[in-house]
Amino acid sequence: MSQKLQKEAFISNLNGTTLQEISVGLTLAPLCVACRGLLLVLYHQHYGRPLGSRKYLLLLDLTVLVAPLVLSCTVLSPVLPFVPVAIALICAGLFSKIYHGRNRYVGAPCRQIISEFLKTSLEPEYVPSITVFRVYVNLLTAISILAVDFPQYPRRYAKTETYGTGVMDFGVGAFIFGNALVCPEVRQKSGAVQAKFSYLARQSLAVWPLVFLGLGRLVSVKAVDYHEHLSEYGVHWNFFFTLAFVRIAASLLLSLVPAQKSGIVAVILAVFYQFILDVTPLKMFVFYGSDGRDSRVGFLNANREGVFSLFGYLAIYMASVQVGLYVLKKRTLVKDWIEVICLFLLTVILLFICLHLTQTYIDPVSRRLANLAFCIWVVAHGLTFFILFLVTDLILVLTKLLVNGSGVPCCWNLSQPPSTNKKHDSEPTSIKREEKLLSVCIINAINKNQLVFFLLANVMTGIVNMVIDTIHSSTVVTLFVLHLYMFTNCLTMHILHAKNLILKWW
Repeated sequence: MSQKLQKEAFISNLNGTTLQEISVGLTLAPLCVACRGLLLVLYHQHYGRPLGSRKYLLLLDLTVLVAPLVLSCTVLSPVLPFVPVAIALICAGLFSKIYHGRNRYVGAPCRQIISEFLKTSLEPEYVPSITVFRVYVNLLTAISILAVDFPQYPRRYAKTETYGTGVMDFGVGAFIFGNALVCPEVRQKSGAVQAKFSYLARQSLAVWPLVFLGLGRLVSVKAVDYHEHLSEYGVHWNFFFTLAFVRIAASLLLSLVPAQKSGIVAVILAVFYQFILDVTPLKMFVFYGSDGRDSRVGFLNANREGVFSLFGYLAIYMASVQVGLYVLKKRTLVKDWIEVICLFLLTVILLFICLHLTQTYIDPVSRRLANLAFCIWVVAHGLTFFILFLVTDLILVLTKLLVNGSGVPCCWNLSQPPSTNKKHDSEPTSIKREEKLLSVCIINAINKNQLVFFLLANVMTGIVNMVIDTIHSSTVVTLFVLHLYMFTNCLTMHILHAKNLILKWW
């Protein structure tokens, strides 16, 4: 068997993992963000100034924000549940040290501190959890698309063949979910101030880079005879095309239906698509082709997974638009965001109940179909992931209240801190200096060039696979290659960010 066929077999015919394991894994990234934030606050508390070295900040980010993710999906995957527990214990220890050494609310009872925390005002125009969510989906995707070709990456985390819930299956849906959170309709940059035709034309032009990248990937993959998982999207289709067509279709729908009704549209679309799958031969066509023997003759046969999964991804996108509209409503107080978290938690519980009923009585989760169960699962776990980042942000806000002048990148700033201990307020010059240092963050760097990061990860993955026999690599080689790969990707983004370069050519 050729190396290409070996690699294709290595990532095919897989059944996924459990919802519980995915839920445990989702706690890892928010805990890493919390740990990095607490370390920065503790440094400020100890030295009376923020960490001021760019290279040390980059090293901290790579060590705390990236390395645990690489390790957790390779050598630490057999003990995955213990990894978040260990990081949570470290975070608890850091918070305890900060709390007992605080220079604000000294001697104040815990109840008073909590009361002041709930009344704290936050920046109303910026929700950092959206940025962190989208960047971490990108980071996890970048790690997985290369790690999956190594034997140390558990097969249960890879994309499933027909039914099942793989980590990479969720990653695909989370990418769609994250894109919709910041779409023009959510940011109120459409419709009301533009003619519908003009708006649709602008949106169609905005996706041409995705189409171009999709064509580029198609040509390059065929040219070098790169290994492919055909049941993922098809012969010619790829994820860039999915992103482009979902964006265009969503813009069309949202030009006809108010964005505030996007949740209803999502439900109707997902249910109707599932109905069509159940009452017509469409499901069998997607799985086995028109002849029942996995035919790939003709464009629709060749790309049936990519084409028909668009309906499910569109439903996920529309549901996320509804989430984004609710999240971006103007709120100022911490207690308002706690109410948001509580509402989202109730929503997640209801979604998982619906998921259980759907899998039991209708159809199990299938990324290949992007069926109703898949849509519910992605939205449920997407909301869970987002909630965890919101909770992390609020914990870091509480921590910053305890240490005068401290700051954390990609975290809410206090617009009107409580008046207690005003004598400790920082001087304006020090605030400006700290704000400049806070911009030095790998999350901010990737956020500035998200599409470039995703493209770079794809290119680097291809290069590594052509140079290294990944499926026969030892553990030491695997870890070295994955860490070097992520270091290269992140360093590139860091350099672009340091030079204030945004590579956007459309």
